[in-house]
Amino acid sequence: MKHRNQVFDNVLDLVGKTPLIKLNKMASQFEGNFYAKVESFNPGHSSKDRIALYIIEQAEKQGILSPGDTIIETTSGNTGFSIAMVSIIKGYDCVLAVSSKSSADKIDMLKTMGAKVYVCPAHVSADDPRSYYEVAKRLHSEIKGSVYINQYFNQLNIDAHYASTGPEIWNQTEGKITHLVACSGTGGTISGTAKYLKEQNPNIQVIGVDAFGSVIKKYHETKEFDEQEIYPYRIEGLGKNLIPTATDFDTIDEFVKVTDEESAHTARLIAKTEGLFVGYTSGAAMQAIKQLGEEGRFKKNDYVVVIFPDHGSRYMSKIYSDKWMKEQGFFDSINAEALQSIEYIK
Repeated sequence: MKHRNQVFDNVLDLVGKTPLIKLNKMASQFEGNFYAKVESFNPGHSSKDRIALYIIEQAEKQGILSPGDTIIETTSGNTGFSIAMVSIIKGYDCVLAVSSKSSADKIDMLKTMGAKVYVCPAHVSADDPRSYYEVAKRLHSEIKGSVYINQYFNQLNIDAHYASTGPEIWNQTEGKITHLVACSGTGGTISGTAKYLKEQNPNIQVIGVDAFGSVIKKYHETKEFDEQEIYPYRIEGLGKNLIPTATDFDTIDEFVKVTDEESAHTARLIAKTEGLFVGYTSGAAMQAIKQLGEEGRFKKNDYVVVIFPDHGSRYMSKIYSDKWMKEQGFFDSINAEALQSIEYIK
């Protein structure tokens, strides 16, 4: 990192070195010590800054990318924002195929960062010509001088976290980490981080978080792709309707499934108890810890690190919108107190 007294050459020098923050209230009822790796401290507010910068710089070193080229990617929003940010600094055009499940906030952010955005229907099969995978492939074939990053099937996705996230967590915990809990979408974050950590200590337990409606957990357990597992769900950037090769299943010990509703409420609770304004997948990761804790899975001397992938500002029209939560049926007699927290003076 090139810096002089915290004066940086450009925003990309701020990628990585995110803080590990103790969770003082969210897991206080469980045995063990719990810390969050808070990736919203990246300049693009998510862990995807790491892979965007790493993959693009590797492509430059290999002569695959030249100034003026176009970078194409499929994204639920965060990777696209990070690629758009890196493209601005490095002088590339950016074209993104985005799932319609992505929040309006994310899509607006991508446009703001100068990207050309194609919004594709979320609930179609991966090989449907309208899916964001197939749209990205078509655009790559049509746009001369384009590079398709393809994070779901790119080994560099894993390598980026092996080179940065894993070593950071190991050093920040002084090698005390006993459990890693992380969401799995492309699988790059959990796989690369787990690979590094298990090389240091093979006894570290790596727990992946999956969504109901996704095929990942069952595939990990049976090595069978079961289409019957697939149905629409709301969490962005978690789970898949295909098997990404960027997931190294051998580095993951088990998967825990979480619901849309509980993940949403847990994200909101993190903000209210820890003062950390985090995204939907952060709520999902913390929900997995709650479920494991309630099963008595943690011991007094355990050192549990959970990755919070992104910032809550990307979900203002979703989980942080009372209107959206009511529309999903996520408010009931137990979780209705948020509706009483605003009083209008007339």
